Amino acid sequence: MLRYIDSNKMGRSQLGWLDSYFHFSFAEYCDPNNVQFGVLRVLNDDRVQPGTGFEIHPHRDMEIVSYVVEGELSHADSMKNEETLTRGQVQYMSAGTGVYHSELNHGEKLLRFLQIWILPDKKGHEPNYGSQRFALEDRRNRWFFIASGSDKAPIRVHADINMYAALLDKKLNFKVGPNRQAYMVMIEGSGDVNGTRLSTRDAAEIVEEDVTVTPSEPVHLIAIEMAKA
Repeated sequence: MLRYIDSNKMGRSQLGWLDSYFHFSFAEYCDPNNVQFGVLRVLNDDRVQPGTGFEIHPHRDMEIVSYVVEGELSHADSMKNEETLTRGQVQYMSAGTGVYHSELNHGEKLLRFLQIWILPDKKGHEPNYGSQRFALEDRRNRWFFIASGSDKAPIRVHADINMYAALLDKKLNFKVGPNRQAYMVMIEGSGDVNGTRLSTRDAAEIVEEDVTVTPSEPVHLIAIEMAKA
């Protein structure tokens, strides 16, 4: 089963310094019928103006992955981690028992990144932070394995998920087996997923169904595969 998610009907936050698309209920956007998809609790497509960003604030008991689409994302946290990531690079933070952090745009250009929150397998993990400076070419016409609940991916999270990204200019299959589901986002470009048209920022919920992505132009996607809810 495939369900199309139209970005034009997503929750929005337009604050001047921040323009966000909310795939699920978040902040002022509250829809009781759209709270999460399996263990995927938040997926925000954030556009942050230069010289602004998310100042220091707390989190706990959440696995947080940030995927930089364009611009510069500068991270700092109470574990004394500080760094700046750019296009295609990924950071991971397990908030666990509690952590403070900030995510800022110190650059001169617009920052766009996907903010992804995943429910952990249990509460009370020790807070942790890491990042990966993946090369964009690693994603060229294949599903590049980014994060997983197993030790098979570069980033290990405390949840039963598998996260992939791809840059495609030709057809590519994606498998979703029995008792599994996936959330796929068209980050850039447009194309068909099993005959359903997805444009920039659109998404698809896929349940127990293998799909084929057919680009109509070069596309950039992310897919989060998990246990069926």
